[in-house]
Amino acid sequence: MSWLYRHVARPLLFTQESEVAHDRTLAALALASRSRFLRGLTEALCDVPPLPVAALGLRFPNPVGLAAGMDKQGLAVPIWQAMGFGFSELGGVTWHAQPGNPKPRMFRVVAEEALVNRMGFNNGGAPVLAQRLRHWKNLGLWPIHPVGINLGKSKITPLPAAPGDYLSSFSELWEEADFFVVNVSSPNTPNLRQLQDRDALSEILFCLQERNRLLAAEYRKPKPVLVKVAPDLSWEALDEIVEVALAHSLAGIVASNTTLARPLNSDPVATQLYREVGGLSGRPLRQRSTELVRHLYRRSEGKLQIVGVGGINSADDAWEKILAGASLVQIYSGLVFHGPLLVREIVLGLHDRLSGAKWEDVVGAEAH
Repeated sequence: MSWLYRHVARPLLFTQESEVAHDRTLAALALASRSRFLRGLTEALCDVPPLPVAALGLRFPNPVGLAAGMDKQGLAVPIWQAMGFGFSELGGVTWHAQPGNPKPRMFRVVAEEALVNRMGFNNGGAPVLAQRLRHWKNLGLWPIHPVGINLGKSKITPLPAAPGDYLSSFSELWEEADFFVVNVSSPNTPNLRQLQDRDALSEILFCLQERNRLLAAEYRKPKPVLVKVAPDLSWEALDEIVEVALAHSLAGIVASNTTLARPLNSDPVATQLYREVGGLSGRPLRQRSTELVRHLYRRSEGKLQIVGVGGINSADDAWEKILAGASLVQIYSGLVFHGPLLVREIVLGLHDRLSGAKWEDVVGAEAH
């Protein structure tokens, strides 16, 4: 099936503009999500073995998750479990519906296995997402793996009002998800990254955790909250985020979002595409995101669990991040370039590398 994807499906998909191919693929997966036969067929073809991991106070069937951005609006929630993902992160979602930035806004750099995007949190808004997630639950199609939601700020909301914007989405979606990721690091919403500053981030997290505790008192335990950071931050800025995260009892940090940096290369096509405005993901981000994982793990002394994302195209790439301190990993660009069996390949590869060792013993084993 990997051969079929690389030599048949991917060439056909890559004849289409990147966002068009993404939307058509997601529409097909949404249809498959509603079909018991197609879900079963997908599960049989992907055939991902269990590799249970405990993290964030949750149980994961395996440590490989779907990164935010692939299924922004929860259109294909059941299929991610069938494809073997150990968890899925939906969104980014904002309180207000918004169309995102003008098109075209997503570009493939095929030679470098990279994507450049300036999507701008295009989504239907938190109330619409909440309704869709409740619909999946009512149909009895909710995954057994943890489902997270990536929260962004609405473009129309001024920075001083950002805490209330995040809080509205969080409150609306609290009952529908297992964990939440506060996205203050997308490069595609004007000035959003300013919210990574200590005071601004602290105010947002204070509001969310106060509501989290209030809702937990009424229902059950608080939901794990994480923050997603940019790979372009200095070590000093990352240290401040660790301090803020610990002060507000966050469960962890997602490292990392897309980067504004561009790699040097001699390919004229890649050079031209790298001139596009937006965040870069994929293979060129691998090393920097691993450096962030290692730094955050060291700085937090293992008190914050790290989700490693960026440039994971193989079991070797995932293992590198786990040894650096990631308890979980996520893929997005790798799925685009390597196809749905990438999850199986990574999980099988992690099984082999563990060689009977305990998961908690290998996480961060080379971070010190």
